[in-house]
Amino acid sequence: MNSTELLYPPQPRNSYLLLLFLSFFLRHISNTNAAIFELDTFIIDEEDAQFMTNCPPAVTESTPRRRTRIQVFWTAPPSGSGCVLLKASIIQRKIISFQDEGSLTKRMCEKETTDKPLLDCCACGTAKYRVTFYGNWSEKLHPKDYPRRANHWSALIGASHSKNYILWEYGGYASEGVKQVAELGSPVKMEEEIRQKGDEVLTVIKMKAQWPAWQPLNVRAAPSAEFSVDRTRHLMSFLTMLGPSPDWNVGLSSEGLCTRECGWVQKVIQDLIPWDAGTDHGVTYESPNKPTTPQEKIRPLTSLDNPQSPFYDPEGGAITPVARVAVERIARKGEQCNIVPDNVDDIVADIAQEEKEEDDTPETCIYSNWSPWSACSSSTCEKGKRMRQRMLKAQLDLSVPCPHTQDFEPCMGPGCSDEDASTCMMSEWITWSPCSMSCGAGVRSRERYVKQFPDDGFACTHPTEETEPCTVNEDCSPSSCLVTEWGEWDACSATCGLGMKRRERMVKMPPSDGSICGAEVVEVERCMMPECHTIPCLLSPWSDWSDCSVTCGKGTRTRQRMLKSPVELGECNEELEQMEKCMLPECPMDCVMSEWSEWSECSKSCGKGHLIHTRMITLEPQFGGDPCPETTQRKTCKIKKCNQGGLNSDERKRRKEDRKKRRNKQGREESADELAGCKMKPWAAWTDCTKLCGGGIQERLMTAKKRYKNAQLTSCKERKEIRACNVHPC
Repeated sequence: MNSTELLYPPQPRNSYLLLLFLSFFLRHISNTNAAIFELDTFIIDEEDAQFMTNCPPAVTESTPRRRTRIQVFWTAPPSGSGCVLLKASIIQRKIISFQDEGSLTKRMCEKETTDKPLLDCCACGTAKYRVTFYGNWSEKLHPKDYPRRANHWSALIGASHSKNYILWEYGGYASEGVKQVAELGSPVKMEEEIRQKGDEVLTVIKMKAQWPAWQPLNVRAAPSAEFSVDRTRHLMSFLTMLGPSPDWNVGLSSEGLCTRECGWVQKVIQDLIPWDAGTDHGVTYESPNKPTTPQEKIRPLTSLDNPQSPFYDPEGGAITPVARVAVERIARKGEQCNIVPDNVDDIVADIAQEEKEEDDTPETCIYSNWSPWSACSSSTCEKGKRMRQRMLKAQLDLSVPCPHTQDFEPCMGPGCSDEDASTCMMSEWITWSPCSMSCGAGVRSRERYVKQFPDDGFACTHPTEETEPCTVNEDCSPSSCLVTEWGEWDACSATCGLGMKRRERMVKMPPSDGSICGAEVVEVERCMMPECHTIPCLLSPWSDWSDCSVTCGKGTRTRQRMLKSPVELGECNEELEQMEKCMLPECPMDCVMSEWSEWSECSKSCGKGHLIHTRMITLEPQFGGDPCPETTQRKTCKIKKCNQGGLNSDERKRRKEDRKKRRNKQGREESADELAGCKMKPWAAWTDCTKLCGGGIQERLMTAKKRYKNAQLTSCKERKEIRACNVHPC
């Protein structure tokens, strides 16, 4: 059932709205001609609108007064029928009609389904992806009722999985894990459900919670996580709670990363709108818990759900996305089916990944770089092996063993593969020869030789000799001395950071004129080694999140990790403990009562009576708390025995005289009132006490009943009496 309200543009002052005509046109997408169907329509207010007698689907005004709006309920056509057109007509002065102008025509089409069939994957090998979550939920983009203090994204949880496992989907029901994420922001149960699926899941995807929900990217980098997919587990799903909210989330459901061409998708970027998990009936960010019974299906939120919704739009426009997710392929491993790369960048990325060697070395083992591979142990086409080495420089944790320092791989002799058939193997270069001149500019040379000629008969074209200019003893005058060439540089004086290195040469012949040799025989220059303290902080993995600090309501939970690297390596500024908020069901609140009042006076002046005292309810029980106990208690009291019928003659005589005096006094007062020209009414009842405890006041009035002709103006004034009440302490 849909509610439609059409608003009409303001009319000129002399115009008269005579007829309002509402019709429904249903246009099938597959046809070019419009087909008209009657839709079930219901009048909301019969005083304002009625069906037209000569055109039953149309609605017109029921009274001739001016109006600018009309409301009806109508039933949408079956799914797949197409679009609905709502047209309104206004007849002005019975001459001019408006029908296709502005908001007088409204076209509504059913939302196209976003469900994608889960295709079988034909890709080969595996692919590695990075998913990055960008939260766009901010007060600027979503100003209505935006929760300034508590806005956040819960910890993100998801997985790469097969099509036999669905984390969540539109039209399905939320599991207990999804419910706990949606209502409490807790991923613990969801992760437990994912891990129970065994081989149906390849990677569990996790990101930490974000407080607050939005920060500029120059302040905080967008959170990301990496995951892998293969042929059977090529789908990716995740969800994260929009907090605070009843049960609203964003996420992807079974996003396929396998292409029809048997390759792996390179990038997916998608804007996200919130969806309702169907477990809580709240309509605002901070609605109190209202469990939905029975549980409803998961559905996307719309801008027409409820006028109180922060996403409500009377025009039915699209909800502004609250987040964006980017899924980008960062590597492909193993033999791939589609040998045609996606683009040039893809070629470079894959080559770089192939060249990048997998390193499973523990972080606590510090090695030198690998040496070059040795020559193959086989000089023929029989299988051999070659070796490379590295040196263990430091073992920071003796409890963690360090892997081998030698590495072997199979190989064959030169010329045993198509790539080697036309390759000649050269020796290393021999050391440079001395400079050809002992004074001034000359040349020097070095050589190498062919170790293995190509087996295909081609000549080896690699050079076997190269030369370069050299200068010795630039000053060749008689006063100059002859020196040797510079020797090799010594090792740098520092193992990290900035150091110094030096080299030397010798004087071969002093100056022929007997003067002192002025040539420099030692040269020193700076050298830069890798930056000191580049060894990262060696940290243990994060522990599991602790239990929530409370058993109900809002609390916190923590997780820790340990610093494993020695303190001598420098200060480590990485955080060792993290804390995040957690929410459990509301705590029961017991009934709260005030203190008992003082006991009242005995209800009888003689004989058996009773005393009472009371207390008030200051807080009603909530969320299953203990009910309120009694608010009134009473007990018996006995002051003295009543002597009814046993009075002696003196006592009876005294009481009779007292009654007579009271009657005489009352008679005199009435006579005085009448003499003064007024006859007064009896006293009115006492008013309620102004306070329940701690001392209040009551008052009562007496007013004139009859005023005689000779009465003076001031003789008939009303009388007032005041007394104390509820004097017991609060």
